[in-house]
Amino acid sequence: MAFSLTRLAGALALSLIAVSPAPAEMRGSQSNDPTVILGDNLTRLLTTERVALQRLGDRRLARLAAAPRPFDAPTYSTAWLDARPAAKGGKQWECLTEALYFEARGESVQGQFAVAEVILNRVSSPDYPDTVCGVVNQGTGKRHQCQFSYNCDGKAEVIREKATYVRLGKIARFMLDGAPRRLTGGATHYHTIAVNPRWASRLPRTATIGVHHFYRQASRAR
Repeated sequence: MAFSLTRLAGALALSLIAVSPAPAEMRGSQSNDPTVILGDNLTRLLTTERVALQRLGDRRLARLAAAPRPFDAPTYSTAWLDARPAAKGGKQWECLTEALYFEARGESVQGQFAVAEVILNRVSSPDYPDTVCGVVNQGTGKRHQCQFSYNCDGKAEVIREKATYVRLGKIARFMLDGAPRRLTGGATHYHTIAVNPRWASRLPRTATIGVHHFYRQASRAR
């Protein structure tokens, strides 16, 4: 009898399994699932941010490609300068551009860079004013004390060659932005090869570029 009851119980169990409905699938509607909504919003946010960052990066790369940078090595050629964007700046930039125009506009590009070096070497020296305008205008109006001849020649400073001025403005901007000064060996003086000033014999000559000799003065500061 016990054996029969056991078989009967097993048969009933099998029949219940066969007729019982399949268990419901434990999956909620996606429309009511907050994690799905959050995921969609997050995806849209990340996509928007990625596009914005890409556009910002593209603009920065474009500016970097167009602007002269201190780590760009100049080729000292008119073609190289003409490929640079037009420059601008404040008073110090204006003073340097003006000095290059009146002192070196007839020189080669290399010679123009060399004159800019001299002016900035003086700015860096404790023996001279610490601004470009101070260096360029030092001694102006005092007899035999002008440091740059165009300030003492009695002629009005009129800029007639606009394209040349624009090109020299690019040199001024490049140098003021930290371009290396590697042409003149730290020169603080120069003169044209057509003259022989008395001070030239007392200073070591460091370079000759175009129609200019360049000299370096040891600092007098103590």
